[in-house]
Amino acid sequence: MTAKDTNFTLGEGSTSWLICTLENSPVFSLYWLGLVTVVILYCPVVLLFVWLSCCSICIKICKITGILPVDPDSEQWRKLLQIHAFLISMLGKVLHGYEVYGMENLPKGPSILVYFHGGIPMDSFYFLQEVYRMTGRAYLSVMDHIFFLIPGVQTYITLLGGVHPSREECVDLLKEGHAVNIAPGGLREQNYSDKTYKLIWGKRHGFAQIAIKAKVPIIPYFTMNIQEAYRVWGNTWITRWLYERTRLLVFPVLGPLPVKLRTYIGEPIPYDPNITPEELFEKAKAAVEALRDKHQKIPGSIPRALWERFEVHRKEE
Repeated sequence: MTAKDTNFTLGEGSTSWLICTLENSPVFSLYWLGLVTVVILYCPVVLLFVWLSCCSICIKICKITGILPVDPDSEQWRKLLQIHAFLISMLGKVLHGYEVYGMENLPKGPSILVYFHGGIPMDSFYFLQEVYRMTGRAYLSVMDHIFFLIPGVQTYITLLGGVHPSREECVDLLKEGHAVNIAPGGLREQNYSDKTYKLIWGKRHGFAQIAIKAKVPIIPYFTMNIQEAYRVWGNTWITRWLYERTRLLVFPVLGPLPVKLRTYIGEPIPYDPNITPEELFEKAKAAVEALRDKHQKIPGSIPRALWERFEVHRKEE
C-alpha cells in the first residue's frame, strides 16, 4: 500500500455527513442559543455606541466639509442643537411617554444636579435635552472616563456637554456659571442596583466638596421606572467580582422597554458655609431617596411600569 493509497480526503458525501452531525449535536445547538442570547442581551449597549459613533462621524463631516462652522458655539450649531433636542424629546415621548416635573426648581445660575444612575441613564439624556429645548440652557454632564477612551464617540459626547473633569476643574466650571450634572453612584450603581432602586453612593463625597468650594446649590432629581426601562443583570457575585477587578462594562441589558418615565426635580439644597461635605452628601442622598420613595413603587415591576403609560397622572402629584 502506497502513501497515495492511504491518503484520506473528505469527499462531498463525507462533508455533508460531518455538517449534518455538527448541526444535530447538543454542542452546536448550545453555541447558537448562546450566540442569539448574547446578541439580544447586549443589543442596547451595541446600539448605544453605534448611535454615538454615527453622530460623531456626521459632526466631523459637517466640520470638514464646511457645512457647519468649526466653532460649536456659533448660531448655526445652536440651531442644530435645538433641532436635536426636539428630536430627542420626541423620541422620549414615543418610547416612554417621557415627562418632567419640577422645572421651576432649576436655578438660573450655576448648580450641581445629582441623580440615581439607572441601568442605562437615558433618562438623564432625555432630561437634559428637554431642559435645553425649553430653556436653551446646556448642562455639562460628568461621564466615566471609559467613554472618552472609545474611538469615534467623543465628538458627539463633547458637543452635548459630556466632560470628565478633575475636582478643581469642576469647581472652575461652576464658578464660570455652568451647571453640572453628576451621578454619584456611577457605573457601580448602574451595575449593582436593581428593581429595589437602592442608591449605591459609597463614600463619594466629591460632589459635595465641589458644591461647597464653588458655593452653589445641589439639585436632586429622580426618574420613575428607569430600572424597568433598562434592566441590567450585574448584581451577582461573579459580575461583581469581574467588574471590581477589570472595571469593564460587560453586563447584559434588557431594553429599551416602552415603560412610562417621569423625571421629578426636587427643591434645591442651598449653599451653606457651615455644613461639612459629609453632611451635605447625606443631605443630597436623602433628597434623592425621598423623591424615589414618593414617586417609585418598590420593588419595580415591568408590567406595572408598562400599564402606567395608560394611567391619568395628576401634575400636582
